[in-house]
Amino acid sequence: MSDATLETAFTKLVGVRHPLVQTGMGWVAGPRLVSASANAGALGILASATMTLDQLRSAVREVKSRTDEPFGVNLRADAGDARDRVRVIIDEGVRVASFALAPSRDLIAELKDAGVVVIPSIGARRHAEKVAAWGADAVIVQGGEGGGHTGDVATTVLLPQVVDAVDIPVIGAGGFHDGRGLVAALAYGAAGIAMGTRFLLTSDSTVPDAVKARYLAATVKDVTVTTAVDGLPHRMLRTDLVDSLERAGRTRSLVQAVRRAAGFRELSGLSWPQMVRDGLAMKHGKELSWSQVLLAANTPMLLKASMVEGRTDLGVMASGQVAGVIEDLPSCEELVARVMSEARHVLGTLPTPG
Repeated sequence: MSDATLETAFTKLVGVRHPLVQTGMGWVAGPRLVSASANAGALGILASATMTLDQLRSAVREVKSRTDEPFGVNLRADAGDARDRVRVIIDEGVRVASFALAPSRDLIAELKDAGVVVIPSIGARRHAEKVAAWGADAVIVQGGEGGGHTGDVATTVLLPQVVDAVDIPVIGAGGFHDGRGLVAALAYGAAGIAMGTRFLLTSDSTVPDAVKARYLAATVKDVTVTTAVDGLPHRMLRTDLVDSLERAGRTRSLVQAVRRAAGFRELSGLSWPQMVRDGLAMKHGKELSWSQVLLAANTPMLLKASMVEGRTDLGVMASGQVAGVIEDLPSCEELVARVMSEARHVLGTLPTPG
């Protein structure tokens, strides 16, 4: 059975060899991981929310120097400078724009007019229907098993629901790590799968070895969902820091939030008014305290402490539940080859009607 067996609407849309996506994880999905994923035949997505505009442009150019394959950039649709980041994507000839929240109709139109493929990530059927009506080319659907901000509907329920609701390619996310999962997603009608934690746990990932070891040691029960970080359901490894945030009172949380917010302001180059505007965008429609808004605005600092500095005592480690079943650190090339080999084997052993 050849690779062509797994050509899908997604691979044809984006121009990648395999129906696999490496998701845009803050502090993790940098040029090295993205280019390695792309060279392996998957769609690598660069995480830009933790970068300044200049850093984003530099990172895009570094990826292009490492690979000739298509790749994407993930944006925060509610960021104050989202339109400037869209301009970088267009100017630099990036193939795909990915969004963590639904982009506006105008942003979708601007990207599509420039020939960029627009793929928002969504967590509910109604959101998929909305962005599809606005012109999105495909959607990534993350079920509750996924890492980071997540919903409470399992992928096995949400994925077929969205497939039935829209007529654009759907990529499943949340709970995938091998070829069996890819075949299951295809059976549900998806055009591919997206994986975050599985690509984080590769030798091409720049996450410190000590942090990777914490992920590899985790069991399924060590991956929890908490609202203590920023007021929204956030799936991550349970650590002493997470426990302390859950125990902290409002005053203590606010003091910690202000301190971390000051660090993020210095890192990101955002002014306090810009951070407040971003915080208000996060607060819109949600019952969040101001300490939670500040924590939401500087959650990247909590991730940076672990993912860059290796300080698992000071940072949070976003994680899908699949961390509990991952036991090795292959290269992206080895991982993609393994997933595709497993998928073809599973497809070849399925009973045929007759």
